[in-house]
Amino acid sequence: MSASLKLKPNATSRVLGGHPWVFANECEALLPAEHDGEVVECRDRTGRFLGTGIYNSKSQIVWRRLSRDRVTLDAAYLRAALTKAIDRRAEGEAGSPLPAGDVARSGVRALPFQRLVWSESDDLPGVVADQFGDTLVVQIQTLAMEKRAAALGDLLAELTGAKEIIFRNDANIRKLEGLPSEVHTRSGAAWAPRWVKIDGLDYWLDLQGGQKTGFYLDQRLQHAVVAKYAAGKRVLDAFCNQGSFALHCAKAGAASVLGLDSAFDAVGQAKKNADRNGLKAEFTGANVFDWFTAQRDAAPAWDLIILDPPPFAKSKSALEGALRGYKELNLRAMKSLMSGGVLATYTCSHHMQDAQLREILAEAAADAKRRVHVLEFCHQPADHPVLVTMPESEYLRGYILRVE
Repeated sequence: MSASLKLKPNATSRVLGGHPWVFANECEALLPAEHDGEVVECRDRTGRFLGTGIYNSKSQIVWRRLSRDRVTLDAAYLRAALTKAIDRRAEGEAGSPLPAGDVARSGVRALPFQRLVWSESDDLPGVVADQFGDTLVVQIQTLAMEKRAAALGDLLAELTGAKEIIFRNDANIRKLEGLPSEVHTRSGAAWAPRWVKIDGLDYWLDLQGGQKTGFYLDQRLQHAVVAKYAAGKRVLDAFCNQGSFALHCAKAGAASVLGLDSAFDAVGQAKKNADRNGLKAEFTGANVFDWFTAQRDAAPAWDLIILDPPPFAKSKSALEGALRGYKELNLRAMKSLMSGGVLATYTCSHHMQDAQLREILAEAAADAKRRVHVLEFCHQPADHPVLVTMPESEYLRGYILRVE
């Protein structure tokens, strides 16, 4: 029989409502460390069963639900959860943000580039897996899944046919679980950086040593959406990273493209990607806020501005300052746009909600004295599924705006 974790009354309603986390301060008492990384039951003060989950006394999130039923975290559970996740992406090509028919001229369907597993949204708390053709990049972020990493690797290789699996266990969140930072491949051989074609463009990717899992797959759909506004336009891609937005706009026929990023290695990579694809785009290393400040007295010069910054709010305590930063950034962008220009603006801070982003944009429009219409609403794609009972599973949101 599994050990049981008892909740304080104030936490019970939230768990019953579907949220899959329990925090240490919500428990009547913590279980001994011998249960760390194992499956335990969750109960309310009266002993009512609330679900089965994984436990770690070293983490602030001490319990993460696997199921509302009694389950065992064995090979059968892992296989079933992984199979369901893979099938979910296959339904209607949910894992491919491109229109149906992303097929090579030979008639052979291209290997997918998608998020294959998204943690709690796929009943595998602490497991994130991105697919880059025949290579998977996996992040293990919980102790229980770390103890089962070899089994996860074997099953992923079997179910997907992946030739290599890179374990990118270097995210800061691992420290909160008491886990070390390390990176390795399933085969034991280093994965050398190489050119990888994604959505018709070649990118120089370092999946073993680049940022996060090596490429931001969550914005693939938005690259195509934004590019349709770029033909003949002067485009500014702020926080350009590897240059994905900029390159898609250049390919769509933009009159000029400038990408900005404070990471000079990313700027160099973006230039390399542009050269490889034969696209005309400039990239400059710069702090975006400072760059806009330097342009403050210049006349509006841009037809399309893309704002896709890193998360400003990595914790609830940082949200207030982040809101000010997002407002200032969007205000400066609106002032820099020609009348009738387009602003594509995004946030990947899961602590910011839709209403807060909308309010920020309204305030920025008022301060800029610009009339702003919503053209499109933007959210993370279907291969990053959102649990409606878990706001933390939704982090990417944005707007495409017409600024007059």
